[in-house]
Amino acid sequence: MTTQDLILIPTILCGGAGSRLWPVSREQHPKPFIRLADGNSLLQKAFLRGALLPNVSDIMTVTNREFFFKIEDEYSEINQQLENPVDTSFILEPFGRNTAPAIAAACLQVAETHGGEAILLVLAADHLISDQQAFINAVTKACELAKDGKLVTFGIQPTAPETGYGYIESNGHEVIRFVEKPSLDKAQDYLNSGNFLWNSGIFCFSVETMLKEMAEHCPKILKTTKYCMQQARKSSGNSFMQIEFIPENFAKIPDDSIDYAVMEKTSNAAVVACDIGWNDIGCWRALGDLTAPDSNNNRIVGDVLIQNSRNCTIKSENRVVGAVGIDNLVIIDTPDALLVANKKCAQEVKQVYAQLKMNDHEAHKLHRTVHRPWGAYTILEEEKYFKIKRIEVKPGASISLQLHHYRSEHWVVINGTAKVLNDIEELILSANESTFIPAKHKHRLENIGTDLLVIIEVQTGSYLGEDDIVRFQDIYGRAPCETAIVS
Repeated sequence: MTTQDLILIPTILCGGAGSRLWPVSREQHPKPFIRLADGNSLLQKAFLRGALLPNVSDIMTVTNREFFFKIEDEYSEINQQLENPVDTSFILEPFGRNTAPAIAAACLQVAETHGGEAILLVLAADHLISDQQAFINAVTKACELAKDGKLVTFGIQPTAPETGYGYIESNGHEVIRFVEKPSLDKAQDYLNSGNFLWNSGIFCFSVETMLKEMAEHCPKILKTTKYCMQQARKSSGNSFMQIEFIPENFAKIPDDSIDYAVMEKTSNAAVVACDIGWNDIGCWRALGDLTAPDSNNNRIVGDVLIQNSRNCTIKSENRVVGAVGIDNLVIIDTPDALLVANKKCAQEVKQVYAQLKMNDHEAHKLHRTVHRPWGAYTILEEEKYFKIKRIEVKPGASISLQLHHYRSEHWVVINGTAKVLNDIEELILSANESTFIPAKHKHRLENIGTDLLVIIEVQTGSYLGEDDIVRFQDIYGRAPCETAIVS
């Protein structure tokens, strides 16, 4: 950056549902976790974006408590590949309260650990930026403005009359006004004028400046967030820090975006116009365009056979898809859900997601494969009175000590070595060995080997919902009145 003593903290906000990218994006596996063709997720790309900035040694993430362990795994996968790994810190929310409280919490924490002159660079977890050097140049300019007391937003040079983005009217670095998502005619006028930029949702400011502005424009958000921070559970370890809000306190914080709460009210807003290869990947049309087209402008991922078809985006995870005589369609196939949509209606996919959520259908929330702190499970088959799962437990990990009221479980070890507590009996099981756990028996599964532990679990009973679980002890802090063990 411009000076060696500048403290810059990239802060990633990871939340939202990504409902327009259903069925790959789900409530508990949202858009930031979508993997692109190079194998990296959007979240990992955001982490790299911050970690590769000059002089950055710490990345903060504000996210939902339920995403913490998955984010930690994703960061670790990338961080260990870096020449200079960075420290990570987390602020964990029990539920969403929008971007203003998230940024307030980040500012309060950084003010305590690094001082008010530290610069926060707020990044979304689900954007794509293809030109890292141009991004570094834009951040350098933004930091200069931030040191002069400006609240800086990054404006993207528009290339089309896009109705899905907010706009910024500007004169050089001066922000004249923020504009909500416009009609097509208005968007065309903005493009023709040359004075409007897309609002990227990337911000840069000093901690003391933002806290001062919040005290003036949204004092209740700042006051209640400060109280939550004081009462929060805190833990730390080697190159690691974690703050977890208490739900009863967090619920008192007003829900508001940083745009409404501060940026549209302040007289200190500034903008850096940039061309950084920015894409917020807001729908399947945009995500599909990241895949190279064939001669008929079809963009294909997976085992797809196509005949006499044009302009289609087709993705299949594990089944063969045949497409014959179709045009301008999006077809997305996952193990438990299929989307077929006209590209012109790509934004309306969120309405399907909304219907699933209103009906409390599991397909809005979870995939067949669900990640947990200890590993993952995949639902292989499910009927009214039985469910079959493939469970993977990482070496050294264990599920909580728990019981179920309505279901019994049969465990068969496929790979690895399991330590099983079944009521009062403790067992060591290897491949091809099994145990039966009746309903109401306390039980725990632990991987005591160095290989991945794989078991097949057969559930039987009158109710097989995931909420039929009582936890007594849990090393990940999910049992009542317990905190996580941090190594």
